[in-house]
Amino acid sequence: MLARLLLLAGGIGALYFGAEWLIRGAAALAQRFGVPPIVVGLTVVSLGTSAPELAVSIRAALGGQADIAVGNVLGSNLANVGLVLGLTALIQPLTVAARVVVREIPIMIGITLLLYPLILDLEVTRFDGALLVSLLVAYLIYVLKASRNEPEAVLEEFSGFIEEIPETQGNTRRTLRDIGLILVGLSALVIGGNAIVGSATYIAAALGVSEMVIGMTVVAVGTSLPELATSVVAGIRQEADIAVGNIIGSNIFNIGGVLGVTALVQPIPVGAEVPNLHLLAVLFMSVLVFPFARSSYTVQRLEGTLLCLTYLGLGLWIFW
Repeated sequence: MLARLLLLAGGIGALYFGAEWLIRGAAALAQRFGVPPIVVGLTVVSLGTSAPELAVSIRAALGGQADIAVGNVLGSNLANVGLVLGLTALIQPLTVAARVVVREIPIMIGITLLLYPLILDLEVTRFDGALLVSLLVAYLIYVLKASRNEPEAVLEEFSGFIEEIPETQGNTRRTLRDIGLILVGLSALVIGGNAIVGSATYIAAALGVSEMVIGMTVVAVGTSLPELATSVVAGIRQEADIAVGNIIGSNIFNIGGVLGVTALVQPIPVGAEVPNLHLLAVLFMSVLVFPFARSSYTVQRLEGTLLCLTYLGLGLWIFW
C-alpha cells in the first residue's frame, strides 16, 4: 500500500509540473509567433490548467476505469469551488469582477445543468462529447470577442506566464527551449496520468471503496493542484480577479473540454448514482457560489469557511 501511495503522490507531482511546463512552453511559443495575449490566455493557459484532469480522464476511460474518469471531472469541479475558492478566500477576501458574476458563474451553472440530461441514459456518448466541446468552443469565441475591449487586463492576468518572453520573434534557441518544455510537459502528464489511475484503482480495491469515491476525492484534489496553486498565489498578491476567474473557468473547461474530449476518444459509461448524487453535489456547490460572489461582489473569509465546510460535508455525504 505504501508503494502505491508513493506512486500516487509521484503521479500528482508529475501532473503538476507537466501542466506548468506545458503552459509556459506553449504560451511562450505562441507569443513569440505573434499570437495576441488574449488568445494565449483563453486557450493555452486555460486549457493547460485542465491538462491534469484531461490526462487522467482519458487514461482512465481507455483503461476501462470509467468511474475514475467521471469522478475526476466532477470531483475537481467540487474541489475547485469548495476547497480552492474557499481556502483562497480564507487567505484573502476576494473581490469578484462583475463580468465573472454576470457571465462566467451563470455559464458554469448552465453547463453543469446541461450535463444532467446528457447522462440520464447512464453514458456520455460521442455525440454528447461533441456537443460539450462545441459549447466550449462557442464560449471561447464569445469571451474572446467580449475581452477585446480589455486587452491590458488580460495581459496582466497572464503576465506570470508570458512576462519573460522577448519581443523578438526569431530567437531559435528560445524556440527550441519552448518546444522542449512542451514535449517534457506532455510526457510528464502521460506518466502522471498512468501512475494516478493505476495507484487509485489499487487503493480503491484495497480500502473497499468505489473507484468513483477515489476519483472524486484523492484523484480530483490531486488534479486540482494547478488551480489551487494559481488561485492561492493570486489571492496572496491581492489579484482576486485572477483567482476567481481561474476557478470558474477551470470548471467550465472540465465539463466542456475534459469530459467532452474524453467522450470523443472513448464513450464513458456512468454509474446509476451519478446523476442524483455526485452531479447533484457539484450543481449545489456551483449554485452556492453565486450569492456569495453576488453579495457586494466579494467572497469574505466567513463565506470561504462555509465553502470549505460545505465541501467537507458533501464529501462525507458522497462517501457514505
